[in-house]
Amino acid sequence: MVDIVDKKTRSRMMSGIRGKNTKPERLIRSALHRAGFRFALHARKLPGKPDVVLPRWNVVVFVHGCFWHRHERCHYASTPASRPDFWQKKFASNVDRDARNIRELEDIGWRVAVVWECGLRHQLDETTVSLAEFIRGEDRQFIELPADPPKPREH
Repeated sequence: MVDIVDKKTRSRMMSGIRGKNTKPERLIRSALHRAGFRFALHARKLPGKPDVVLPRWNVVVFVHGCFWHRHERCHYASTPASRPDFWQKKFASNVDRDARNIRELEDIGWRVAVVWECGLRHQLDETTVSLAEFIRGEDRQFIELPADPPKPREH
């Protein structure tokens, strides 16, 4: 499939994709702050530079975009039709890096939460409540929210 925009426009569009302080990150930070949690951001000394770090609770939170981090069975995790080999390698390296970072964080004693973008789009309140329960509890080392991605909306 041919791209619908020229190379210069696509380059400008791709350069506008942020790596931190994204809208999903800001949503989760705001919800956590309203719930009374205080945290640090983008800790460079920790594996993967987690988006939110709650040292008091020994918890880190990654806010993942479904497209870039490949949320399984999520309709937002589509694959571009152009340059499929490039995208498959890119997505595979992202998934491998994410798994490695989570493993390293758990190995040094951190509890890890991964919040998916689709959970913030469709289930913000439920996601926030589940995340707060995970942070305050100590029974689990890892949580992924939402556990199952929402179904695409019918038009």
